Amino acid sequence: MKNIKKIILTIGLSFTIFLTPSIASAATHTVQSGDSLWKISNYYGVSLTALQQTNHLKGTMIYPGQKLTLPTSISNQEVDLLARLVHAEAKGEPYAGKVAVATVVLNRVDHRDFPNTIKGVVYERSPGGYYAFTPVKNGAINQPADSSAKRAVQESLAFRGQGKGSIYFYNPRTAKSDWILSREVTTTIGNHRFAK
Repeated sequence: MKNIKKIILTIGLSFTIFLTPSIASAATHTVQSGDSLWKISNYYGVSLTALQQTNHLKGTMIYPGQKLTLPTSISNQEVDLLARLVHAEAKGEPYAGKVAVATVVLNRVDHRDFPNTIKGVVYERSPGGYYAFTPVKNGAINQPADSSAKRAVQESLAFRGQGKGSIYFYNPRTAKSDWILSREVTTTIGNHRFAK
């Protein structure tokens, strides 16, 4: 019995040794000629700032052969959900407004007062049972995103953590809450005001 346990332990350790490099390689990127931090962050769907912070980079200078550790990325399902929300919330708005809407969701994910996932933020309900985003209530969240919304999400992911810290947005012509009107406005883009 002791010999069988030793054999199983040896096999288990052998598999661990062989699996570890593949796990590590999935979490790194070797810089190729022509790469930039911007291209790498877009390709993997991670924040440019997080990529810099994870690799202790003070600027954007990288060189071929350099190994970069990738920060945790967001799933394809969450990227699609965020793009559908942007499409529904900012249809007809300027491209910068679409990026700003996606950024609000990401800022909420990073903020201690909100859920820590995109899905959690998108489907969050207030204590009164109201959804945070109208497209969730009216079903528009289920419509596919257009290319502009998808591109806006990729840009917001690449620059995550940068910007003015907006965690709210609203249309001042249709907003019915005095509370939202009392928030500090960070910028206005198209028909939306962004606030914190």
